[in-house]
Amino acid sequence: MHTAWHPPDRDALLERLARLTPTSAPRWGRLTCPGMLAHLNQWFLMASGELPVEPHRTPLWYPPLRQFAVYLAPFPKGLPTAPELLARGDAAAFARERERFMAELDRFAARGRDGPWASHALLGRLSARAWGRLAYRHIHHHFTQFGV
Repeated sequence: MHTAWHPPDRDALLERLARLTPTSAPRWGRLTCPGMLAHLNQWFLMASGELPVEPHRTPLWYPPLRQFAVYLAPFPKGLPTAPELLARGDAAAFARERERFMAELDRFAARGRDGPWASHALLGRLSARAWGRLAYRHIHHHFTQFGV
């Protein structure tokens, strides 16, 4: 099971990151490539609690559904996201957002399993194991969106 806690999995994500360009086109959705990286960077800030995000109590806050969503369910294409995580990024911002992504991924891993971790806006309280799995799956989803 891939996770952001596993160094080889993080290395594989960074290899995929290196194949992105400012003009990489999405296979679905409206994000630009720099906007997708900015979104992921905002997501890391949400996970650490540095970016407050309005919670939305959904059935996913309950353990069986939350576990299914974090570990097994495919990420739907076009799934709405919290407005706080919709960052804009233009081609000129690509290099900055790419560097910031690498730093945020390292910082996420360095925080370690002891956290502390914030609540997820749609999933509620998550364990460190769940945060690591969700981070990997979320990044994988968006990298797949851009063909890498």
